[in-house]
Amino acid sequence: MEVSITGQTTDATRQGTEAERELPPRERLVRAASRLFYYEGVRAIGVERLIAEAGVTKATFYRHFASKDDLVVAYLLTKDAYYRAVAEPLAVGHPPAEAIDLIFEAIAEHARERGFRGSPFMNAAAEYPDATHPVRGLVASHRDWLRALFQELLARLGHSDPKSAAGALLMLYDGAMVAGYLDDSTAARRTLLDAVRLIRSQG
Repeated sequence: MEVSITGQTTDATRQGTEAERELPPRERLVRAASRLFYYEGVRAIGVERLIAEAGVTKATFYRHFASKDDLVVAYLLTKDAYYRAVAEPLAVGHPPAEAIDLIFEAIAEHARERGFRGSPFMNAAAEYPDATHPVRGLVASHRDWLRALFQELLARLGHSDPKSAAGALLMLYDGAMVAGYLDDSTAARRTLLDAVRLIRSQG
């Protein structure tokens, strides 16, 4: 499904949206939220817009989600599942050094995709300053998973300080998400992969 960088709907998106009309209402709402929240921001999108995009009634919306914040959590859960589905098979299917490199290559390629607007988790966190909010809790759990994945791979690799190195890799991940949106994605990819190899090879 394609959406231009300006948020304009393309022909492919229109076709995808038409196909989504056949999906269950809850899934239509989550898919509409994924498009709108990512490209336009969470706070900018109201319930009425979500209802219109998903082609459901207000009663249907509130039957599935008690509030818009609950839909934000559902949207982020789909993003979390996507990242896990990419990274975890690489982690178990390759030697640790190769797995780390492949995970970051996948991140670099993701950052070069058309319409990329940075990390959905960092974007959402910026709109929810209360660290006790469920949205921030989900953001934290996603980052904890990623940090633990890096630490496990580094420990398997025999790194002398896998905990600190995992923190450094997580910071590189954060930076890659920002640089992929703001900077030249090709140059950012080279810098990212060079830094990853340096960190994993130390110790």
